[in-house]
Amino acid sequence: MTKPASSFINGSWVEGSGDATSRFNPSAPGEAVTTYHQAGSKELAQAIQAAAAAAPAWDSLGILARGRILSAAAALIRERAEEIARVMTDEHGKTLAESRMEVDASADTFDYHAGSARNPIGTEYPSSHPDERILTVRRPLGIVGVITPWNFPLQIPAWKIAPALLHGNTVVWKSASHTPGVSVLLMDILADAGVPAGAANLLLGPGPLGSELVSQPSVAGVTFTGSVPVGHHIRGIVCGRGAKLQMELGGHNATLVLPDADVELAASSAVNAAMGSTGQKCTATRRIILVGGGHEAFLERVKEKVSALVLGPGTDPSVQIGPVVSASARDEINAAIEQAISEGGEILAQAPAPASEGYYVRPTVLTGPASMTICREEVFGPVVTVLRAATLDEAIALANDTAFGLTAAVFTSDERAARQCVTYLDAGLVKVNAPSTGSELHAPFGGMKDSTFAGPREQNSAVAAAFFTHEKTAYLRLAPEKA
Repeated sequence: MTKPASSFINGSWVEGSGDATSRFNPSAPGEAVTTYHQAGSKELAQAIQAAAAAAPAWDSLGILARGRILSAAAALIRERAEEIARVMTDEHGKTLAESRMEVDASADTFDYHAGSARNPIGTEYPSSHPDERILTVRRPLGIVGVITPWNFPLQIPAWKIAPALLHGNTVVWKSASHTPGVSVLLMDILADAGVPAGAANLLLGPGPLGSELVSQPSVAGVTFTGSVPVGHHIRGIVCGRGAKLQMELGGHNATLVLPDADVELAASSAVNAAMGSTGQKCTATRRIILVGGGHEAFLERVKEKVSALVLGPGTDPSVQIGPVVSASARDEINAAIEQAISEGGEILAQAPAPASEGYYVRPTVLTGPASMTICREEVFGPVVTVLRAATLDEAIALANDTAFGLTAAVFTSDERAARQCVTYLDAGLVKVNAPSTGSELHAPFGGMKDSTFAGPREQNSAVAAAFFTHEKTAYLRLAPEKA
């Protein structure tokens, strides 16, 4: 960023009333990337007031006009892609290649929801009265509270903000503290695309401000992505007051490798899914489960690939793995690896240490007993554990033996085995002969068990409409003709 960042409320940049804070580059911890004053209760009240005041005009604008604004936002994201990607890499640490892919995917998300403005938004049902029509119509919830994480600082906000705005809601967005600069750039784009003052508001504030946001009686819906403990806290608040809630939380995803798997495809996919984005994905592979005997060739390819990974600053084009997001994240991941070793684990492969300073964790492949803590608790970094199962049934049971159920992958040429995995794996997204990461934005995305909330998914336009609107049923009977 070239200037201090600010919150954005009612169409204006507002300096927060809280403490001054800075975000430092995880590749160069002494380098301040973004500075800002934290928003607090005062700014939250202003944002809620602005969103409420803007709601009637934003709703009356109509869905097609709102879709054109989202389309303009998509164009501006592509136009400013390099600036966004560089700020993202400086704040987050991911490689420029990964940042550029995220920017492109975020533009696609805005375009997709802009296009869905022309989808049917109601249904007609037959009536027992010949002069009556029964119709459903959709109305916006009102104010939607959006809370997003740092690991995908543009794409996850796009998943939430684009459909919320399209369906006539106004937004109060509490973005992640680690990536304020990316949030500011997106809010600039929304304003320049034509989102009117008050319809979209950004708060740069600490974690507790999120709890305060979701507690507001006028916030009709909340969409959150983050950790399981925070998600459970939010669930208690939002459901306790009867508001609508959408959540996506953590994962502990398994990749099953059967004896007939394509070795190169399985090894490449598993390593990419475990180590890509420095393992800081909810959908990352955390466990590789080898089914049956053998697998020596697969393990050799995994070792070779992990040992060849290059760590360093994300701005270096030769680098494949950047730093993790913070010193505390680095220390937690390294502590989890040490704990696994103390519980009987062994290091099977590890990437070389980087030459530069920063919050780096060496990508690590462990092996050991399934009883290790790391096999059950999510470690948000470039670490994967190899386990073994004698049969496919045993492998599925082992994969399901966590509190999570976000994604899973299976590598096999046996269609019957693939169908069994799709049916019985406790995962909201199951990939066959493809990595556990990645999804198509027009398909519903979400998990099971502690990875989610029993409500509407994300991404898919029909699912988005179900969450971001109220469905009303109207019985329209013709008035009798006057004599």
